[in-house]
Amino acid sequence: MPSLRTVHTGSKEATHLENVLVLGYSSRNIACSARKAGYNVYAIDAFCDMDLKENTVACQSLLTDESIDIKNIDKKTILELIDNFDVSPDAIVLGSGFEELDLSDRSWKILNNDPDVMKKASDKSSLAKELESLDIPHPVSFDVDEACEIGYPLMVKPKCAGGGRLNRIAHNEDDLITILDELLLIDPTLSSDDIMVQEFLSGFPASVSLVADGNRSVPIAANEQLIGIPWLSGLPFAYCGNITPYRTPYTRQMYDISEKIAIGLGLVGSNGVDFLLTDSGPVVIEVNARLQGSLDSVEMATGLNLFDLHVKAFEGVLPEKAPDILQYAIRAVVYADKEMSVDSSFYEKLAGEPIADIPTEGYQAFTDDPITSVLATGKNREDVMEKVISVTRKIRGLN
Repeated sequence: MPSLRTVHTGSKEATHLENVLVLGYSSRNIACSARKAGYNVYAIDAFCDMDLKENTVACQSLLTDESIDIKNIDKKTILELIDNFDVSPDAIVLGSGFEELDLSDRSWKILNNDPDVMKKASDKSSLAKELESLDIPHPVSFDVDEACEIGYPLMVKPKCAGGGRLNRIAHNEDDLITILDELLLIDPTLSSDDIMVQEFLSGFPASVSLVADGNRSVPIAANEQLIGIPWLSGLPFAYCGNITPYRTPYTRQMYDISEKIAIGLGLVGSNGVDFLLTDSGPVVIEVNARLQGSLDSVEMATGLNLFDLHVKAFEGVLPEKAPDILQYAIRAVVYADKEMSVDSSFYEKLAGEPIADIPTEGYQAFTDDPITSVLATGKNREDVMEKVISVTRKIRGLN
């Protein structure tokens, strides 16, 4: 595996880690990276997919019974799940959905940003204020009752939800009212105070993966974001994966903006910044202050292990520079276009195909639920897209 020269940027001492716990709504990519880095990996996850189980010593489901709403899982339940493992973890890594979980009162080493930093980054309303203070381009953002200050069309989204599944465009006030009713119906845990509006911008979605130590940041790759791809998802703003690299004249500018954000927020470890590339330049949409969904494509494109870089960053060790890109790589998330149940035919027809996030037999996917991911590498963008389209057609033909 290719490696980068690293440089110590602080006086932090290396801590021996052997048993690592990954906690996230969907944590397969992080767990697999940790396994490849040589750790004994334990996981708490909503799906407990087959390839997650294969790459962990033990895996427990967040959904301990059908009545549990994953958004309402409390800290006590998480601690009970952790205690269920045979060993106490040397370190815990928090993934998607649990970025703001505060475990600072426990003795475990937490390889994440400080909870206050995580909250600033995760809450899109708070992030907008941070970006404003750093003089970084971002969409004008307000609470719902201030929508008239922006004008239509505008983007409506939850302040703290990820994945884009609940994002909508309102073209007028009637649209806005309808959308608010729809979102509150889809997710009863939301209130109007949990929803925000932003100016609607047109552009190409992209992201930067970086690694930081709180004082310095090094870009790892620029990625194309696959958002609302019709043949992957029926949701117009659903996260559908990434292609690495994204070759654009804006790459250097995105790297500079990402570094400014990382230093301004004091980010540590592997983090990501989401952009929209508009006619006037890059605009920051979100900051993912954790290991990101682009992990697969970045690792395949660079040959690096992001979990290894993530751990080293907490020891004050960063790469000297951005790595070389070895090939194009893609992770595409395939969502159900109709209700389907995973049975033995799923594995028979997809045997040998490059899929990940492989559901266990009996998994019931409703329309717009994720089914699996397709991973591929190639010499250019067209090459990897062609491979993904081929596998996606097979998946669509299963039911």
